[in-house]
Amino acid sequence: MSVDLGINRRILLFPLPYQGHINPMLELASLLHLRGFSITIFHTQFNSIDSTKHPSYDFISIIDGTTSNHFDVNDIPSQIIALNTNCEEPFHDSLRKFLSENQGVACLVADLHWYKMHAVAKRLGVASLVLRTGSAASLRWFTAFSVLQEKVYHHLQELKKDELVTELPPYRVKDLIFIDKSRLGDIATLVAQDVEAAQNSSGIIMNTFTAIESDEIQKLHQELSVPIFAIGPLHKFTSQFQSSLLPQDRSCLDWLDKQAPGSVLYVSFGSLASLNYEEFVETAWGLANSRQTFLWVVRPGLVCGTENVSMPDGFDGEVRGRGVVVAWAPQLEVLAHDAIGGFWTHNGWNSTLEGIWEGVPMICRPFFADQMGNARYVTHVWKVGIELEGKLERRIIEKTVRSLMKEKEGYEIRERMRVLRKNASECTKADGSSHLAINKLVHHILSL
Repeated sequence: MSVDLGINRRILLFPLPYQGHINPMLELASLLHLRGFSITIFHTQFNSIDSTKHPSYDFISIIDGTTSNHFDVNDIPSQIIALNTNCEEPFHDSLRKFLSENQGVACLVADLHWYKMHAVAKRLGVASLVLRTGSAASLRWFTAFSVLQEKVYHHLQELKKDELVTELPPYRVKDLIFIDKSRLGDIATLVAQDVEAAQNSSGIIMNTFTAIESDEIQKLHQELSVPIFAIGPLHKFTSQFQSSLLPQDRSCLDWLDKQAPGSVLYVSFGSLASLNYEEFVETAWGLANSRQTFLWVVRPGLVCGTENVSMPDGFDGEVRGRGVVVAWAPQLEVLAHDAIGGFWTHNGWNSTLEGIWEGVPMICRPFFADQMGNARYVTHVWKVGIELEGKLERRIIEKTVRSLMKEKEGYEIRERMRVLRKNASECTKADGSSHLAINKLVHHILSL
């Protein structure tokens, strides 16, 4: 339902140019547009958004100084810092020009990691709100970072990995965002700038909901002392499908239509995670030997050092009729399909939310950043998944797949997931916490 804005109020949005950050921002754009706001989206040339797929919005391209879309996932912090440095002046010039030519700008909503853009908006007299695309728990890692550093937790990630982090339960040391010692300076800089941007903002918009993170949301409010709007899961408040940086193979949906309800394991490690070739081979044969029907996303670049990798000899014949491999899938539709009975995931926050919303129990194999913490919540707090730890070996993979899909452990997880899904759906009803938070967010924006 839209609100009477009186005048045409416009919201400016600036997503960080990674798939897991672009989608929630575009979903927020759709939600706010449905509430009556006009939308202008700033975007970088790096991982540029295809504006033709979003004709209802205006787009402004920002020169970012990057030369390619290829990068090392271990070097993302330094890349984010470089993007901030490179985009600060072009964004300042574009925003100043936009403000001189347009009236009725309500605010800027920028990704948390665009800390310099929040500062630019403040200098130009524009209120800014932060969109945090990860969990509330992971943002609490940011606010606790200096204390964690004093306790040298990040230097103990190999020595005391199973030790509980008493300042940040239920995380264990190994659930903290892993820090390469050579990049500690960049991490510290990024975290400090992000926390400062959040504290100086007019509010934090979070893609989470009280059914799964009520305590974490409340603690963040106390720690940051700014309004927090937990309005997730964002993809349930928009009629649009997600924007994809990779072409989707929709033929897998026709194949799923032919499978029995709850019989298919969906396997996807997101847009950034990668395996070495040995891990890839073990994953392939673990899936094959499980005798489980599966849909596996093997995107370009999934295997380190190559854009496209061939399946191991004999694999195609072994899984013919019960296993399908695609380069990229329409994940929201896949997870919502009746045939899906399990989700082997990297536990990126978007994938974790989507799996919970659709009530799909998980096999958790986190790779980097906040994924380890997300997996910890899935397996030990909500107890709706099994973590696949240690070295990837086909025998362990086979056993884990069967446990989730066929055995008592999987049945018990499925029952807990049904309860969690029901609680999640309550948040999105007209009197639910997420729906009410959206109303508060709209009124907050109009008061700025």
